[in-house]
Amino acid sequence: MARYYYAMTKVLIIDDDRKHNELLQAYFKRFGINLIAALEAEDGMRKLNREDPDLLLLDVMLPGKDGFEICREVRKSNNIPIIMRTARGDVKDRVSGLELGADDYIPKPFEPRELVARVQAILRRSDAAGTVGSTLEFEGMTIDTETRNVQVDGKPVDLTSMEFELLLILARRHGRKMSRDDILSELRGIDAAILTRSVDIMISRLRGKLGDSVKPPRFIQTIWGRGYSFVGVPLTDA
Repeated sequence: MARYYYAMTKVLIIDDDRKHNELLQAYFKRFGINLIAALEAEDGMRKLNREDPDLLLLDVMLPGKDGFEICREVRKSNNIPIIMRTARGDVKDRVSGLELGADDYIPKPFEPRELVARVQAILRRSDAAGTVGSTLEFEGMTIDTETRNVQVDGKPVDLTSMEFELLLILARRHGRKMSRDDILSELRGIDAAILTRSVDIMISRLRGKLGDSVKPPRFIQTIWGRGYSFVGVPLTDA
């Protein structure tokens, strides 16, 4: 069942700037989003488990555990969408967040409306994938677009929201070459400044979870210098 985020969305923010959190809470409320705040990692993890939010906003610069450490810990057991935020604008930092499984990355300073738009885009993307109500079947792989479940050789595969969306984009274009720019364009919400390097990182993570390899590829083929193509053998009209 689709989630209607306009009235029901819960977002958890972990940021040690109390005043900033309060301002964002007031702003998010205008869009029907309940923003739950935590000032440090331990409280944030408690609220993550207790509140079961729809999305996590994670600041990189935190006392004690930083945002990268928290992201790594969360990803061990939870596929909640994660947007990381930092005053450090390094592409290296952004790539590090994606490598750990973040779904998006927004540098400070930012306009609150842009942050809300990023949140809405990721949640809308998650819901849209489930509205088609179809199952894509390939030799050794099943993708259920309604439940967002993926199985490889009958075993469930835990994917983040971004990883699932990436797999779905490729699988629905079975046999078609997609450039990195094509993929970034489809993954609306990702900051374009992260550039095409982020696509390679996400593909690598996705392959690892699918148990896929580069030579020979079972599901995702690299077209050197050009992009990627999904080459799984379809069992239904994908």
